[in-house]
Amino acid sequence: MTERIRVTVLGVTGSIGMQTCDVMRRYADRFELVGMTASQSPKIRELQREFPQARVATHHEVMPDIPSGADAVAEVAGAGADIVVVAIPGIDALRPALAAIDGGSDIALASKEVLVVGGVHVMDRAADAGVAIYPVDSEHSAIWQCLRGETREDVVRIILTASGGAFRDYSADQLAAVTVEDALQHPTWNMGVKVTVDSASMMNKALEMIEAHHLFAMPMDAIDVVVHRQSIDHSMVELADGGIVAALSVPDMRLPIALALNRGRRLPGVIPPISWSDVPLLQFEPIDTKRYPAIELARHAGNDPSGGRACVLNAANEIAVDAFCSRGLRFVDIVPLVEKTIEKLDGEHPGGIGDLVQLDHSAREVARTLASAMHGVG
Repeated sequence: MTERIRVTVLGVTGSIGMQTCDVMRRYADRFELVGMTASQSPKIRELQREFPQARVATHHEVMPDIPSGADAVAEVAGAGADIVVVAIPGIDALRPALAAIDGGSDIALASKEVLVVGGVHVMDRAADAGVAIYPVDSEHSAIWQCLRGETREDVVRIILTASGGAFRDYSADQLAAVTVEDALQHPTWNMGVKVTVDSASMMNKALEMIEAHHLFAMPMDAIDVVVHRQSIDHSMVELADGGIVAALSVPDMRLPIALALNRGRRLPGVIPPISWSDVPLLQFEPIDTKRYPAIELARHAGNDPSGGRACVLNAANEIAVDAFCSRGLRFVDIVPLVEKTIEKLDGEHPGGIGDLVQLDHSAREVARTLASAMHGVG
């Protein structure tokens, strides 16, 4: 019998974490859950009963007998599992991801912020530790699959696909008046609040462009976005001979999760195949960068070799989305606020992870001030 892969899931009670548990239940002969963390969800107790062998920690205290706090989470992350699924939202994912790398674990990465903020520092640390980073985002998993067997010099361009989010057919006047409830009506995926708002502003693609830049060592100018409403083609790679390789499947996150957990090896029957009689005509539309200014802002941020602009972009966007969701900012002001924050801090050139964490704090303070000044404007 093949020895099971020992898995730790950081952010186990979130959408990706719960779907990861589903995959492990289905392929229990292949995977063993040995560690899990959560923010403050009491679901962790239920999972603890189901997986009593797993080490547990939470960011905030849930039960007095469950270790809590950043140190406890980092300790579980760094305990030496074969692979650690990083599905903690925001910059909170950075420290435990680094702990997992230092512990010698491969990474199944679902948290964009780890590479958006940590960038080259995280990739270098993983290389030095001899561990692999496997993408879990559907787009980056698709690119990873498309790149198999290709040489680096034959890869011309990465093309990320985007559903277009909740407002893909709205006019400029309609966008100025949208509500939080409107923004949360994603046409394809069932995601958390922040990711769904990012999808509507296309900021999720901005973050994915920067993540792809680091994950696949591609220049920002060689990473594009196209709108693909059906969410069947999850991303593409353009090759030197003019060919384009695409990865198609029904929209189901269990496929990239299973592929990452199993280190790129296929498992049978993870999701149902596409039924072509049920699939409408596949459409691809060029991205309108005036309608979605986050795309060009990502290029500007990602081209900063210090990682400072990308760090600020991520931090300011989190503040802007929070302000929008609390009705303190208009939807159309989210990206302009992020851009203004980058402009104010563009002289910062962090030299390492500690500097980036400090810059993240500074960016949040600047963004809060800007959001307060913009409240009710327009």
